[in-house]
Amino acid sequence: MSEGTGRLRHVEHVMGTAFSFDVRGEPAPEVAQALAGAVDWLHRMDAMFSTYRPDSQICRLDRGETTPRACDPEVREVLELCGEAARATGGWFTAWPAGRLDPSAMVKGWAVERASSMLYEAGARDHMVNGGGDIQCRGESAPGRPWRIGIAHPFRRGGLSVVVDGCHLAVATSGTTERGDHIIDPIAGTPATELASLTLVGRHLTEVDALATAAFAMGEKAGEWVAARPGIEGYAVRADGGSWWSAGFPAYCPGITPVAAPR
Repeated sequence: MSEGTGRLRHVEHVMGTAFSFDVRGEPAPEVAQALAGAVDWLHRMDAMFSTYRPDSQICRLDRGETTPRACDPEVREVLELCGEAARATGGWFTAWPAGRLDPSAMVKGWAVERASSMLYEAGARDHMVNGGGDIQCRGESAPGRPWRIGIAHPFRRGGLSVVVDGCHLAVATSGTTERGDHIIDPIAGTPATELASLTLVGRHLTEVDALATAAFAMGEKAGEWVAARPGIEGYAVRADGGSWWSAGFPAYCPGITPVAAPR
C-alpha cells in the first residue's frame, strides 16, 4: 500500500488477476482500514468461489456435497444474482457453462463493486477499483475532472480502442485478447467468435460485468439488445476488425461519431 499527497494506491493479486485501488484526496485513517478490510474480504471470496480449489464452497456445491442453504450468505447472493442475469438476458448469461457450476462471470464484477462500496462507506468519495480491467469509479479523478479509462484494442498490442470518460461509472470488457475463445455461447454450446471485444458502460459493475459476458456471447445480436437496455451503453470490435457502438455511447467517449448499433 502506498500513500502520497492526496492519493492512496494499492495492488493486490487475488482471484487470478490484479486488483488495483486508487483513492484520490487526502485519505483518512478509516479509508486505509477499509482498503485493508476490502483486501482481506477479496481473499475470503477467492477461497469461497474458486473453481480451482476442490474444497471451495462452489466446488463442493457443484459436486452435490453441500447445499446453497448450508453455504455462506455471499454464495446465495451470487447465485441469486446469476439467476437474475439469466432471466434479464434470456439465457445468454449462465452460471453453468459447459455443464458445471461456475459463477465466475458474476463474481469478479460483484467483488469489485462491493470493495468499492467499502471504500465509499469509509469516506473515500473519489476512487477507482480495477479488477483485471473491470472497473468501478466513484466521484472524480481530481476536482472537476472525470475518470478516463482506456479500453485495450483486441488486435493492437498496447493500443486502445477508445477512451471512456465519466464519474460514478462502471466499465466492463469481455473479449478474446487475454484468454482466447473462452466465452461460451450457451445457446449453441460453442465458443462465441463473432466479436473480438465488447465493452459495456453503466453505473453498477455487478450488473455491467455480467451483462458484458452475456452480450459478448450474443455476437452481432448484442447491438439490438444493448440498444434496448436502459442505463447501458456499449462499444464492440468485431472479429474482422470493424466496430460498432450504441447510440448513447458517445456521451462517455467525446469525439466519437454518434451512430446506432446494428439491428
